[in-house]
Amino acid sequence: MHKFKNYSLNDKIFYIVITVILTLFFIMVLYPCIFVISASFSSGTAVQSGKVVLFPVDFSLEGYKTVFHTNTVWIGFRNSLFYTVVGTVINVAMTLTAAYCLSRHDLPGRNGIMLLFTFTMFFSGGLIPNYMVVQNLGLLNTRWSLLLPGAISVYNLIVARTFIVNSIPNELLEASQMDGCSDFMYYIKVVIPLSKAIIAVLVLFYGVGHWNAYFNAMIYLHNKELYPLTLYLREILMSSQIDPSTVQDPELQARLADMVGVIKYSLIMVSMIPVLLIYPFVQKYFVKGVMIGSVKG
Repeated sequence: MHKFKNYSLNDKIFYIVITVILTLFFIMVLYPCIFVISASFSSGTAVQSGKVVLFPVDFSLEGYKTVFHTNTVWIGFRNSLFYTVVGTVINVAMTLTAAYCLSRHDLPGRNGIMLLFTFTMFFSGGLIPNYMVVQNLGLLNTRWSLLLPGAISVYNLIVARTFIVNSIPNELLEASQMDGCSDFMYYIKVVIPLSKAIIAVLVLFYGVGHWNAYFNAMIYLHNKELYPLTLYLREILMSSQIDPSTVQDPELQARLADMVGVIKYSLIMVSMIPVLLIYPFVQKYFVKGVMIGSVKG
C-alpha cells in the first residue's frame, strides 16, 4: 500500500482499472462454479423453479444419492479411471522417452525427426483419416482406441525436451559413460529421477485431458460398457434426463422426474472431484516445470 501511494497518477489509474477488470473477470468465472455447487445441494423443486442463485435452497443430498445409485455412473467412473491412469502412464512414458532421445546431440537425424513432430502440430489428416487408421488397426470399439492414437502430445514433447536440455547437464552423461553406464541405465537412473518436476506437469496435463475427454469416445466407441463418465454426462445434459431403469433405488426412481436439474449438477461435481484431489499434489511442480520447459533450447 505504501508503494501504491508513491505511484504517479497514470500508474494509479492503470492499476485500479486492471484490478477492477480482473476482479470482474474472476467473479464471472467463479459464479458458475458456486452455482453448480449450490444447485447440487439443493432440492429438485428449488432448482427447477429457479430459486437457487448463490446459496443452496432446501438443502438436500438427493442428487448425490441418485448419482451414486445409478449403474451407468459407476461404469463410467470406472472406465474414466482406467483411461486416465493407463493413458497417463502410456503418455508420460512415451513422451519422456522421446524427449530424452531428442535431447541427445548425438542422435542421428535429430533435427529432421523434430521437424516431423512439429509438422503434425500444424497439419493433420483430419477426422476421417484418423477414424480409418483406428479402424484398420482393429482398435475400433476397444479401450485402446482412446489410449494409443494420441499417445504423444507434440507440445508436451517440446516442453519435456527443453526441460531435459536445460536442467540436466551433459557432463552427467559423459561421467556415466566413463563409469560404463549404458544409455538405458542413464535414462532410468539419472534422467527420470532428475525430471520429477516435468513428470508432474505431464501427469497433470495428460491426466486432466483423459478425464475430461469425450469426443474420441463418442467417435470410436459403440459399446456403452466402455463409455467414460464424461460421455454419460454429455448424454444426460443433452437429453435432460436419466434412464430410470439404471437407478437401483425404487424410491429414487419415483422422484426422478423432479430431480433432473439436481442430478446434472451433482454429476458435474462428481466428475470434478478426482481432478480437484490430484491437483494439490502436483501444483508445487507445475510452475517450475512449465517455466523451465518453456524456454527455447
